[in-house]
Amino acid sequence: MSVVWAATSPESGSFLPAEQHTDVEALSDRIGDLRSRGQGYVEVRSPGEEFPVLTLAFRGTHAVVHLMSDPERTSLLVGDGSVPSGAEIEVLIVDDLAVFSGDFVLHIDRVWELVHDFTQTWAAALLGEWCEL
Repeated sequence: MSVVWAATSPESGSFLPAEQHTDVEALSDRIGDLRSRGQGYVEVRSPGEEFPVLTLAFRGTHAVVHLMSDPERTSLLVGDGSVPSGAEIEVLIVDDLAVFSGDFVLHIDRVWELVHDFTQTWAAALLGEWCEL
């Protein structure tokens, strides 16, 4: 299965917007490299479609997932309860830290499962409950 993705550079820590067209294993390797670094931002889409785009933003064990359904519609995946609703966490969005409430935070291990599932079906609705922004 091939995917198109762009991600933070493990070497510089900056987002590299140039898309890569690889297999899922190479994407998994990049996410692993970023996890070793402690934070990262990744955008993933099907090779044949411009949308939907799934984004994974994380810092430490906390992650947030966005879905860009089209150029004007973005949603956040509802969290998994790993962070209390009233808590706030910061994750890397492109090159800046952004604050999210615990309502939208997932554990990084769960998020990788979701990204993997997305690359198998390209069906974001199956990943969980989405909150449109």
